[in-house]
Amino acid sequence: MYDVIGDIHGHADALERLLGAMGYAEQGGTWRHPERTVIFVGDFIDRGSEIARVLEIARGMVDAGTAQAVMGNHEFNAVAFHMPHPIENQAFLRERSYKNIRQFEMTLQQLSEAQLEESIDWFLEFPMWLELDGLRVVHACWDPVSMAVVDRGRARHGRLNNAFVHEACESDNELFEAVEVLLKGKEVRLPEGVAFHDKDGETRHHVRTQWYRQPQDLSFRDYAFAFSFDTRERIPEAPIPPDTIAEACPYPPDAPPVLFGHYWMPPDNGPSRLAPNVACLDYSVAKGGRLCAYRWSGERELDDANFVSVPAEA
Repeated sequence: MYDVIGDIHGHADALERLLGAMGYAEQGGTWRHPERTVIFVGDFIDRGSEIARVLEIARGMVDAGTAQAVMGNHEFNAVAFHMPHPIENQAFLRERSYKNIRQFEMTLQQLSEAQLEESIDWFLEFPMWLELDGLRVVHACWDPVSMAVVDRGRARHGRLNNAFVHEACESDNELFEAVEVLLKGKEVRLPEGVAFHDKDGETRHHVRTQWYRQPQDLSFRDYAFAFSFDTRERIPEAPIPPDTIAEACPYPPDAPPVLFGHYWMPPDNGPSRLAPNVACLDYSVAKGGRLCAYRWSGERELDDANFVSVPAEA
């Protein structure tokens, strides 16, 4: 059975307290449970002050077979940030803009060059989703169409390598859009002339959607993956346009449970499921919230009693 842990973002102390609360203990240099296995939803790095320790714990568990991990958008960004562009001299696949450097600077400050290279090689081994016996795990969005595109990309390139990442960083390529959906979620464009500022102060003309829901009869505010009052108030209540409704692919109510992270849920709102078979495990530990896990034991319908969380600070 699996204990699925949300975005950690360099908070090793919280990770150790969460593992301890779930009955894991350090044995033989790694954290173990006599009966259960951890699944990490990605986003180990950036923001926090204990990134090297988080990677040491997670890598040790994965290598020992006591954990699995899927790719987060921050891991994919790190790979692209350090991969040389195959065509443009002195360039990298992820632009070294002020915004991108600022997002990555805590990782750059805390890891040596050797640690960073070793971590990036490890990230390239991550799957972008896990389809287990009765459970699904992805970083941001379970989308079969995008998964099929990624599978074709892997078939072309053999694995997640420089050629795959290069293709996935070209914004006019279908692989780019597929990776964006799986690792960052689905977005819809706001009405013309409407925008809002996100948690990092960036101007947004699109909103991330509650992709598991049917958008018919919803407003942009209701369909947005935004649960804090301040963010919701910035999003218009205009109705969702017909083309967005037609393109939507809500998560089927009879599908296996799906667990993911990424969305900065407000910690005072849970943790709790979003639908009977859908739950987000990112409860904003990097903003002073909580590090969250869901303890899955084969149930078809998720139970709020199975969430476990610890505060960012002891």
